[in-house]
Amino acid sequence: MYFALFLFTIVLLWIAVANFLTIRRPQNLSQVDCSVTVLIPVRNEAENIFELIDCLTKQSDLSSLEIVFIDDSSTDSTKKLLKTAISEGAPIKIVNAPELPGGWLGKPWALQQGYLIASGEIIVTLDADVRLVPTAISQGIAMMGERDFISPYPRQIAKTFAERLVQPLLQWSWMTTVPLRLAERSNRTSLAVANGQFFLVKKSSLVAIGGFTSIAAEVLDDMKLARALIAAGAHGGVADGSTLAQTRMYKNFSEIKAGYGKSLWSAFSTPLGSGAAIAFIFVTGLAPVLIWFSGNPIGLFTYEVIVITRIISAKRSGGKMIDSFLHPISSAILIYLIIYSWRARGKVQWKGRTL
Repeated sequence: MYFALFLFTIVLLWIAVANFLTIRRPQNLSQVDCSVTVLIPVRNEAENIFELIDCLTKQSDLSSLEIVFIDDSSTDSTKKLLKTAISEGAPIKIVNAPELPGGWLGKPWALQQGYLIASGEIIVTLDADVRLVPTAISQGIAMMGERDFISPYPRQIAKTFAERLVQPLLQWSWMTTVPLRLAERSNRTSLAVANGQFFLVKKSSLVAIGGFTSIAAEVLDDMKLARALIAAGAHGGVADGSTLAQTRMYKNFSEIKAGYGKSLWSAFSTPLGSGAAIAFIFVTGLAPVLIWFSGNPIGLFTYEVIVITRIISAKRSGGKMIDSFLHPISSAILIYLIIYSWRARGKVQWKGRTL
């Protein structure tokens, strides 16, 4: 059984290496002739507005760029700052999302309001805490090519110890389990990988699924959007966006707990799916160390293989490779967060709303 576990981690290593070598990466610049609309849902994002507008208005190699901010009932100075930016000449539009109706969550509702007025052939959805280099959108479109959507995965900035333990697991999870080039050609929704922090999609593909109505009540809106697009016949996937975009999702463990608490239960859909995820995390994160400490060298070899997969993921994503050696601790924390997410379902507060 121990040897089977070792062989299983070797398979994960093969997938990680293949993805490291073949994941789509930014290529040479070229002028984008199609029209582009960027949709940014904002709710109490005053601290992000100035830098966000600055990086968006610096986007290059685009013949037509429409920037739409959708204010989702902000109670801070977000709307005031947006209006000030317009008065100072910023080429942006503001849409006020109507009161949140039943059956919708805030982000999908805001995105739907922006989608309804968007004129671009390519729709870009962007989180307010993401910062783009000037060529991010044009190079993202170039990576998308003939595909219907693409999600350039931003570099995840992690400063505190808690962030460094948890955040790298996001990219590692799909780098070691999903053959990315196969996934972007597949009709299987189970192979969908996406990150709504920076997401590009053809408007025609969005029209085919009714915009964001198909994910109206979805907490994990990015993955569910990718699955809805694939189910409708679209193709696409994740790409390396670490040199194009960066973001810092959370700043301490309390924020991590709240953020993951609102969404992890949805990531695995059912308690059974979460149980399978916990089993995977246990056998790849904790079991090797337990086997090693019991005196069996296979545990050490298995741990080393997993660390190598983490290093590969960190190298491609711009993360700290030294954190890879703490994978067992990271795994234990993630198992806790999955369990917490189910227990806190319907109770977690996010942006002043209960999810």
